Amino acid sequence: MKKIGVLGGGQLGMMLQESVGNLPVELHFLDPDPNCSCSSISERFTRGDFKDFQSVVDFGSTMDIVTVEIEHVNVAALRALKEAGVSVYPQAQILEMIQDKGLQKEFYANSGFPTAPFELLKSHEDIDPLKWRVPFVLKSRKGGYDGKGVQIVRREGDPIVIEGPVVLEQMADLEVELSVIVARNSLGEVSVFPVVEMEFDPVANLVSALVSPADIRAEIAEKAQEMAKLIIDELGLVGLLAVEFFLNKDGSIWVNEIAPRPHNSGHQTIEGNRTSQYEQHLRAISGMKLGDTSPEGVAVMVNLLGEKGHEGPRKILSKDLVDQVPNAYIHDYRKEITRPGRKMGHITVVDEDRAEALSIALKLQSQVRYVSESMD
Repeated sequence: MKKIGVLGGGQLGMMLQESVGNLPVELHFLDPDPNCSCSSISERFTRGDFKDFQSVVDFGSTMDIVTVEIEHVNVAALRALKEAGVSVYPQAQILEMIQDKGLQKEFYANSGFPTAPFELLKSHEDIDPLKWRVPFVLKSRKGGYDGKGVQIVRREGDPIVIEGPVVLEQMADLEVELSVIVARNSLGEVSVFPVVEMEFDPVANLVSALVSPADIRAEIAEKAQEMAKLIIDELGLVGLLAVEFFLNKDGSIWVNEIAPRPHNSGHQTIEGNRTSQYEQHLRAISGMKLGDTSPEGVAVMVNLLGEKGHEGPRKILSKDLVDQVPNAYIHDYRKEITRPGRKMGHITVVDEDRAEALSIALKLQSQVRYVSESMD
């Protein structure tokens, strides 16, 4: 039985715990929030700051393996744990690169992976208006997460709210956004999930719905999957990697961003694939054989966000409607407090008919609501 320490106790950690099944692993969680998702489902929860060096070292020193469910952790502590003999996956140097979107972009460019033309600037005030015409995209180099730290500048004179060092990118002539989840174990075995197409909420800048497998040409899907495998091999990463792509209207594919952990674009794998992304991650970092990623049908996942105008102790409305629909599944993230746009849960629908699955999922998304208990 391997003891795995997980930095972060949010919904991704919760679903990691739920995926353990008969795997010979025991998960422990570190999170500063005593009411995080994992605190209510695991007896092996430790309250502590995953950004604090000593807290991470103390937590991780008793583990066989340390992994993450969030990127923004103390990398120096992970290096210290590695030197002390603890296996750390994803590796510290990869996390350090992921934490800086500028280093990510340089990695793509230097490794020959197609990505949006970009420039690294100390501040948005350094933008050359003769070189960069609107629309373009600004991303904070550090600290961005779940749509935060990204701004699309559509018109001349639009106020720019992002401060500090930024990545300036050409805006894609977008057909659709895609994602590929790929895994690699310590033996170098690589396994890839079907390509997913994503729809984004333009206000929250979060995935609102996704469909797997994506409705794209076979050669495009194969190209995206192959590129994901090349990226994880180039990194030498052990664990799971989510690779987000832009499919442009001219048929070209650009790498957008990568995340070295279970990802929102892989939630549907719990019911929609023979092996979920969560089990696959545990298999990869534990040195086990990777699982079968074959789809069980068309899987549609929709996020459930906190209702606009509601903040406080949460209440779920119409959750029972999901139980009345065959092949529909709801995952509640057990967050005690709701607020507008906060990820509170998700629904997955699996069906052989793509249109039917999408219709059911979107209908349920409109009916199931997270509101505050003070709702009139």
